[in-house]
Amino acid sequence: METKQIEKVLKAPAPHMVGDGFRVHNFFPSGYEINMSPFFLMDYGSKIEFSARKEPRGVGVHPHRGFETVTIAYHGAVAHHDSSGNSGVIYPGDVQWMTAASGVLHKEYHEAHYSLAGGPFQMVQLWINLPAKDKMGKPRYQAIKQVDMAHFDLPKNGGKIEIIAGNYNSLKGNASTFTPIELYNARLNKGGEATFSFPENFNTGFMVIEGLIKINTTETASVNDFVYFKNKGEEIKIEALENSVILILSGEPIDEPIVQYGPFLMNTEAEIHQAIEDYNQGRFGYLEE
Repeated sequence: METKQIEKVLKAPAPHMVGDGFRVHNFFPSGYEINMSPFFLMDYGSKIEFSARKEPRGVGVHPHRGFETVTIAYHGAVAHHDSSGNSGVIYPGDVQWMTAASGVLHKEYHEAHYSLAGGPFQMVQLWINLPAKDKMGKPRYQAIKQVDMAHFDLPKNGGKIEIIAGNYNSLKGNASTFTPIELYNARLNKGGEATFSFPENFNTGFMVIEGLIKINTTETASVNDFVYFKNKGEEIKIEALENSVILILSGEPIDEPIVQYGPFLMNTEAEIHQAIEDYNQGRFGYLEE
């Protein structure tokens, strides 16, 4: 099997705040011009300490249409509410998978107990595009707890691979997806090794959440680096040079036009105008601030 070569190792772009609760580095689409379809956006919240606060920080009510938001927690805790009646809290290791599809309003805040205590905070949020045929489908919500995730124990006490979506070594992730997506957390102990295989045409990237890794026995990537791979070859080998956590993303690209306007991700300008009108007319439902 041919090795999938690295295109480049990307350093975290300058951070910016989303609301007052999320300090993020936008790796794409604005940070770097890379093609990660079906992943449209990745906001990486590198580890930061938030002081204790009675009133939780966060992002108030805002709309989404045409895609999914996937939030993966590493430190801290986030509470979510949306206009479809879904709510929940994600703690370290958990994943919140919200399919906005035809449209929802939602809000995200630091969970109340975490806010009162303060402490380290580290998250990733992905926007995953939906194919045209599913953009106006019914919204849905998947709460994926770490304790429920399928995981593969690596040999020689090397660590484990948690499967959020897709398949790894015949183990299937809990998340239901609209297009083929592989999404894992690789939690490797120092000296641990893991091998991954993805179709050549899948867009693939590794986000180093913690630690230091060697890739394909040649190149290294450290905490807060994003490793972007070429669409050539299939196999990737990593070795942890210290205890490491790596978010693995790979997916089949969606070969359709994209038009983005703020929180709307559609295929045509007309659909964007319709989304704005629907939002202004209250067709996304109601959610209290």
